[in-house]
Amino acid sequence: MARKFFIGGNWKCNGTTDEVKKIVTTLNEAQVPGEDVVEVVVSPPYVFLPVVKGLLRPDFHVAAQNSWVRKGGAFTGEISAEILVNLGIPWVILGHSERRQLLNESNEFVADKVAYALSQGLKVIACIGETLEQREAGITLNVVAEQTKAIAAKISNWDNVVLAYEPVWAIGTGKVATPAQAQEVHADLRKWIHEHVSADVAASVRIIYGGSVNGGNSKELAGQPDLDGFLVGGASLKPEFIDIINSATVKKN
Repeated sequence: MARKFFIGGNWKCNGTTDEVKKIVTTLNEAQVPGEDVVEVVVSPPYVFLPVVKGLLRPDFHVAAQNSWVRKGGAFTGEISAEILVNLGIPWVILGHSERRQLLNESNEFVADKVAYALSQGLKVIACIGETLEQREAGITLNVVAEQTKAIAAKISNWDNVVLAYEPVWAIGTGKVATPAQAQEVHADLRKWIHEHVSADVAASVRIIYGGSVNGGNSKELAGQPDLDGFLVGGASLKPEFIDIINSATVKKN
């Protein structure tokens, strides 16, 4: 079945009110393919979610960059899935490598977050990916399979999950997986899902790529058969994000 191309823009811990409004204005004025061709989601820091949601064009949507692992309460500094739902935020990014590495979020903890967010009605961009050491050791598939296995053990419905494969060594480094490297991991991952989850999920789940994606490399990457979109970091703060969105037309037959 056809998988709609997905473009996520992860703004990370960046932006002022004025900068955010400027980015939104650029997005609102952009000429991009319709919602039948590409799904676009941008993820500003928590504090800017309401302003971005209020100003952003209706065919684009917003995502939070994280949510708490269970129901809200006495968890200072955390934001629960319930709060995001109350604000009308449809998406959340979970398991980003920066949180796995800097905050020691384990595969199981990420999987619990994914399951809880889905149970509250959020859609999830679930991030997986290997470090440079793991790639050089030849265990890339083992690593991403274990990360995916943890999620698969906690959920039964994948309809509202997008998997984001982000090789840690390519995030913010300027290094990017070659189209062949990205395709190899995406194909292996889809095969793993076919064998361990189901053929239907393997055929339908979107597996997107993240790691120094920019306007110059997005079209070639988009042409890979098992690559269903991008999770874009730094470039999502720049006008070239529009070029990345337009790379979705590569998939349109």
